[in-house]
Parts: sequence; structure tokens; C-alpha cells
Amino acid sequence: MFTGLIREFATVISYQNNVLTLKAKYRPNIGDSIAVNGVCLTVIELGEGVFKVELSKETRSLMAVKNLKDKVHIEPAMRLSDRLEGHIVQGHIDCIGIIKSIQKNQNATDFYISYPKEFFKYIIPKGSIAIDGVSLTINEVLNEQFRLTIIPHTFDQTLFGKYSLGQEVNIETDMFARYIHHMINGRKSLNWSDIDSIMARF
Repeated sequence: MFTGLIREFATVISYQNNVLTLKAKYRPNIGDSIAVNGVCLTVIELGEGVFKVELSKETRSLMAVKNLKDKVHIEPAMRLSDRLEGHIVQGHIDCIGIIKSIQKNQNATDFYISYPKEFFKYIIPKGSIAIDGVSLTINEVLNEQFRLTIIPHTFDQTLFGKYSLGQEVNIETDMFARYIHHMINGRKSLNWSDIDSIMARF
């Protein structure tokens, strides 16, 4: 599990044969989970100031692989003792989004991101979402787009300041929205007792 709060920017040293080599101040151990642009990966090798993670075919099919260059977001897996200051992020990417518009809005910046329509059911106004591993709040849901408002601190401390129109980003929808939809969708009918039972689990 992750929080969606970025630890640092790591530098991509290489990406060859599905193995990504990163340079960072953070020093993981072999076998550790680490989110790279929001994707949960496992550390398979350590080197002098670098570490390596491997990407499976399934992972590559869901994420924006073309962004594995220059700088990437990294976040180590959270400990049970950590404060949960973002939201619960699994590091399991749902789909790729595309930045359609970037608009300055007083002291913040609005990003409009398109996404595949089959994920509409998980995109909730004022709900949580992770973009390239960054925990954010959805301000508005439009027709196959949603709007995020990025404050100056987030703009400076993440790669959002370098994003451009047409850029692909990794999207992870809210875990609870996915679970609740799956539970409800899997039932032929619901009564209030069922709903109370579902709500009690969260």
C-alpha cells in the first residue's frame, strides 16, 4: 500500500529488457515494493547509488511506458505505523489518461484529463484518484474527462510542472469505489440490510 505522497524524483538510468534502473537518494532493499509513477514494482537488484525493478507484461500493458525516462515519481510502500496523509493507493494502475487541457486558475492550475469511458463508474466528483502516483481530488467529472486543481506546492513537488498537452499519465481510481462497485454489481438485487453490511466493512 502507498499514500500517494511522492518521496522524491528518481533519475532513469536505463530501461532495457523490461528492467528499469533508477538512481535516487532513497535506498531500498531487495524485495521491497516501491511505486514508480504510481506503479507498484519490486526491487530486484541494488547497485552503487541505483536500484533495479522489473516490469511484467501485464504491468507494461496498463501503464505509460513511454514516460520511463528522465525523472519519475517514487514512493516506498507505507508502514503500518505511518500517518495516512494522502489516500490509500495500491499501485495497481487501471488505465492511461491523456492531458487534454492545462489552465491557470488564480493561484492554482487546472488539468483536464481524458480516460477510457469504461472507468466512468469509478470517477467520482470530490473523490480520490492517483495520477502517476500522486494522491489528488477530482474536482469535476465531465464527458470522458475529469478536472483536477493542482495547488502550487503540488505543482512544484511533483512532475505536474513539466506535464504538457497530449501527455499520457497513469491513472489509479479509488480502491473503495472499485470494491463497492464490484460487490454491488455482483448481486442481482440489494436490500437495506445488504447496504448496511457493505457500509460497515468500510
